[in-house]
Amino acid sequence: MFRVRWLGRVRYAEAHALQRALHDRGRDDHLLVLEHPHVFTLGAHAERAHVLVDPGVVGADLVSTDRGGDVTYHGPGQLVAYPIVNVPTAPRSVPCHVHGIEQVVIDTLAELGVQAGRLARYPGVWVDVDGPAPRKICAIGVRVTRGRSMHGLALNVDPDMAWFDRIVPCGIADKGVTSLAGEGVEASMREVLDILVRHAVQRWAPDGLFERQDVAWAAGSDPAAGARSLAERVPGERLRIRLRQSGVDLDAAVPGNTRKPPWLRVPVRMGDEFLGLRRTVRDNHLVTVCEEAGCPNIFECWAEGTATFMINGERCTRSCGFCLVDTRHPEPPDPDEPDRVARAVEQLGLAYAVVTAVARDDLPDGGAAGYAATIRAIRRRCPTTAVEVLIPDCKGDPGSLAEVFDAGPDVLNHNLETVARLQRAVRPSAGYARSLTVLARAKDAGLVTKSGMILGMGERVDEVVGALADLRAVGVDIVTLGQYLRPTAAHLPVARWLRPEEFESLRVVGEEMGFAHVESSPLTRSSYHARGAAAAAAGNPGVRA
Repeated sequence: MFRVRWLGRVRYAEAHALQRALHDRGRDDHLLVLEHPHVFTLGAHAERAHVLVDPGVVGADLVSTDRGGDVTYHGPGQLVAYPIVNVPTAPRSVPCHVHGIEQVVIDTLAELGVQAGRLARYPGVWVDVDGPAPRKICAIGVRVTRGRSMHGLALNVDPDMAWFDRIVPCGIADKGVTSLAGEGVEASMREVLDILVRHAVQRWAPDGLFERQDVAWAAGSDPAAGARSLAERVPGERLRIRLRQSGVDLDAAVPGNTRKPPWLRVPVRMGDEFLGLRRTVRDNHLVTVCEEAGCPNIFECWAEGTATFMINGERCTRSCGFCLVDTRHPEPPDPDEPDRVARAVEQLGLAYAVVTAVARDDLPDGGAAGYAATIRAIRRRCPTTAVEVLIPDCKGDPGSLAEVFDAGPDVLNHNLETVARLQRAVRPSAGYARSLTVLARAKDAGLVTKSGMILGMGERVDEVVGALADLRAVGVDIVTLGQYLRPTAAHLPVARWLRPEEFESLRVVGEEMGFAHVESSPLTRSSYHARGAAAAAAGNPGVRA
């Protein structure tokens, strides 16, 4: 299967980590298509002197990477495509792969009315090849190892061309650089993307076995997106605009006063075990996500002596459309909190502890230190207790994530939450590519990895299957799937109720993909049956591969 993903704007380091994971672990071929924030990248044999400015002064990153070629620039208005595909291990297979990428671009440009071709001794795609002033319109650099490719092409649609004056593009000082806009072609990024993807599919999926998913285009990228002033004035209108941009039919959503179907009605079970756990939580002045997020399984889990502790306070710096957690301005982290959590774990005699947290974008490390301290505190008091952490993305910062990874949780959970198309509506401060990258980096650190999605927010079944394939491709071991329940009228509407048999079908699909454990049912949440899922993963000898 050839899986095409439009990811929006993604930092270079995150895209590279995602490429590497798909290269090393993925079984399918992929095409990642995106834009980067301003960045200068140095190929394996680049001359540092070909960067003519201080990148920090002009607001760009500088990254050394493992592709071929010299220095290049990536930024807004440039369409970047990374084919991660199998390449035959035969003589001249790499030049043939580069030739194929060039042809995809040449065919794309021809459809847009631009005559382009190749220039002898200079990889990439050029215009005015036989004229007095050849100009590069698309840079190409690749890396092929173990019969699989990384990196790809950067096609200039309508970037700020002044950025190319700050480098010696591709190390070629005597030839110019151009763009579609510079050649007089008025085409949107989306129009160019659709044409390029069609030609890429013809080249890398000639059998027609492909699927495509797009992160919804940002507000302002579509002429019909507008209505920002209305969003500022009407409560909840911003959320409704994002949903409409993501293709959700709000008129078809489940009315807010609709009674839940019988399979989602949970009996109250407030026995001695429930009351005892609640008392321990209160005595230690702790917060649980079970209460803060209104989890439907609180009675079952607490009755069995299982709870998910929430650290770093109870106020989140993000405002996800599905979540009930408090979003007022957060208070400073409590330095005694890790030990209080460990004391509660000890008092409850837990063999398996789950720790999560609100997002803390106000902290330099995104809250990573709190996780590391809590893991270590539990280990000191309860050395035999297994610890699972459910983490935010820590703004994608590798150092912050490494701080959590180095503390050695038994399971590292980070939720994808929904399919690519709905990311901007469901969790506008997060990102599909970033979440996959967090999980890929956790797997590289040797951890058992876990992720989950909430269904019933407007996604299609084929999109769920595609998202599961992406999670498995970056090495995720455990996955959870559950029904979305609307916390209040101010939150995302329920698009539909999935029946138990639909969750069962998705469980089978996930198991066939190779997940060590799939927890899939209407009432499943991230920590539901977490201990059993971890045990299943631990019993799978391929989990840490």
